[in-house]
Amino acid sequence: MLLQNRGRLTTSRLAEELEVSRRTVLRDVDALTEAGLPIITHQGNQGGIELGFNYRTRLTGLLPDEAEAMAVILSRPTPELRDLGLEGAGARARAKMLESFPDGVRETIDLARRRFQFADAPGEDTDPRITALATAIRRRTIVRIRAHSPQARIIHPISLIRSPAGWRVVDAQDPEHPIALEDLGDINISRRTF
Repeated sequence: MLLQNRGRLTTSRLAEELEVSRRTVLRDVDALTEAGLPIITHQGNQGGIELGFNYRTRLTGLLPDEAEAMAVILSRPTPELRDLGLEGAGARARAKMLESFPDGVRETIDLARRRFQFADAPGEDTDPRITALATAIRRRTIVRIRAHSPQARIIHPISLIRSPAGWRVVDAQDPEHPIALEDLGDINISRRTF
């Protein structure tokens, strides 16, 4: 999967990623070659190991209970995606994920999705500040919170946390103390990056 997703990698990099020795990587490469995967090794300064012939593996080997669990994961409504402005992207990713499974696994998932269904519970409307903060995090832009009050504060948002208590934003300048959404007040998204 590492070679498929990242392309050519050195044995050192593979060993580091897999937390094994370089010798183990070389043995695994031999085993993959014997199993019929088109592994290509390149020598020299620009060398490394890669999959040849645009080889792509499909997600195989799921047991029936794992396929049912995957059906639940793929079927559950995810209001967080809506809040972050990623609802459409999530639907496309789900469809691609389902299509990547072999026929037998996909049939088990389809059956489980019919058996176990989830309805999106009515909830609060999305707070537009969440979507704005998600965009600021992706773009690494500075945000002023409590923008229209005497206690205005500049933050460098690096992540959003959703907990049972609600959304919180993590400021790179004080990451140990996430700020609750209700404490943000009005926000102003700058064009300046950090």
